Amino acid sequence: MTDGTHMDTDTGTDAGTDTGAGERAAARRMWHLLEPVHAVVYYAPEAYEEAAALGYGTAERWPAYFAWRAAPLGPAGAEETTAAFHSFSPDMVARYVPESWRIAAPDAVLAARARAVTRTYAALLGPGADTPGVAEVATLARRVAGAAVPAGPLSAANAALPWPGEPAAALWQAATVIREHRGDGHLRALCEAGLDPVESLVSFAAIGAAPPEVFASRGWTPAAWEAARSRLAARGLVDAAGAATGAGRELRAQVERRTDELAAEPWRVLSDDEREHLAKALEPFWVAAIGSGLLPGVNTLGIGKV
Repeated sequence: MTDGTHMDTDTGTDAGTDTGAGERAAARRMWHLLEPVHAVVYYAPEAYEEAAALGYGTAERWPAYFAWRAAPLGPAGAEETTAAFHSFSPDMVARYVPESWRIAAPDAVLAARARAVTRTYAALLGPGADTPGVAEVATLARRVAGAAVPAGPLSAANAALPWPGEPAAALWQAATVIREHRGDGHLRALCEAGLDPVESLVSFAAIGAAPPEVFASRGWTPAAWEAARSRLAARGLVDAAGAATGAGRELRAQVERRTDELAAEPWRVLSDDEREHLAKALEPFWVAAIGSGLLPGVNTLGIGKV
């Protein structure tokens, strides 16, 4: 993902003189730190074990992924889940939802998810998973999560869940509320830019966020991908080879700027010193998640690429 110097269409201020740039940069920095804290659970062996105990297949990660992430929505159908997740093809979502709820009810999935989180961080951090330092980090992150006015269904549903008592689990839930709040804002920014779900992925690949084959995990057919590329080309956003034009890069920069702007709001509940303290305190979690080797080196979020 990238920030660019451009005119903000919402405020009319030039990014080169925008006094909100620091807040946006801070929100992006905290996202980079919190995203691995959240995402590692989707890949952890402890989470696979909990999913298998519920009856989900574990030969691939998608049955558990859709169950873990969609469970806060309740027994949502395929259409509702597709809209909330945005980037997955409707056909892919329909393979797993609502079948997920025939295997296990959402409440049972949420209970198993909480166990998976606790076990995952116990494995990653050892005795450090239940220390006063972790409780302090969780408390700060929970303040931010509490200030995140729900921006869409996933942030609202996760914010409504009861808070776990274990510090590491509370930190994970706070990270999840914050990242889903950011994700819901990102969806809003994409819609404002006139990008549908598959166009969002094609335009992101076009700026080098990840190779197109990485985005195949979202279930779009080659025909759907090419049709989206053609629509973007007609708008002057990609060239004949599928690479982003200047206008395409500018539009994606605008999307990222808007996403950071929306994501910055809850972080204002912390002072600059508190935010810096939280960033430093999160480093062991970030290092543990990245160092576990569980997370993919190239991801659809573009972290570390653009």
